[in-house]
Amino acid sequence: MVLCLGAILLLASPAVAADNGKADPDIKELLDATDDLQRGDSSMAKVEMHIKTARFERTVTMTAWSEGTEKSLMVINSPVREKGISTLKVGDNIWNYLPKVDRTMKVPPSMMSGAWMGSHFSNDDLVKENRLSEEFSYTLTSRPPDNPEQAWIIELKPKPDAPVVWGRVVVRIRDADRLPIDTRFYDEDNKLVRTLSYSDIRELGGRSVPAKMRIVPADKPGEFTEINYQELKFDVSIAPSTFTLQALRK
Repeated sequence: MVLCLGAILLLASPAVAADNGKADPDIKELLDATDDLQRGDSSMAKVEMHIKTARFERTVTMTAWSEGTEKSLMVINSPVREKGISTLKVGDNIWNYLPKVDRTMKVPPSMMSGAWMGSHFSNDDLVKENRLSEEFSYTLTSRPPDNPEQAWIIELKPKPDAPVVWGRVVVRIRDADRLPIDTRFYDEDNKLVRTLSYSDIRELGGRSVPAKMRIVPADKPGEFTEINYQELKFDVSIAPSTFTLQALRK
């Protein structure tokens, strides 16, 4: 499942000289590189998703295919009771297929904020594929020498009339390999809502990427959803019929 949840400019600021005289990197490029980590013209992934809430804890495995940012198909492989449940995304539309009742349902706008497969990701997270740079302006707030994480820390604030729910977003990117550490999302009252962290850096699909992503809701201590990539291939050949309602039922 190539979930570019919360994925990370048109209003790019010029680079500011660092204290050591060396020019800062292009912040737009840093953000775009973070956004494109698990993207390709097309991709196939095998993923394990572990969900822990106050009521239950479970692990779901799935296979996913994607084409650009507009199309994706996710099929549950396990547990057995959920095998075959599928989610198709085309543009801003999402459909779920439930094999036990042989029924395809389109997710209505009123349910877009609802949890996907009981996780801490929402249906809306599956749809929102715009770059942060398209909807936020940004400021470089800290350089590697100035923080213990040796990271570039970037604060983003929504542009006027941007269709986003966040008051601000803070992205931390490691200087050593320019890979993300985490992304923190705040509401309009500057209260932390959730944190998406990245870890287990390894080579997948010919790229050095974080194989593990964990989303933690700030208001639910001990809860999280963790995505673990078991396999990830980029620029694979995918039949056009893959992203259709007919394929959803297969």
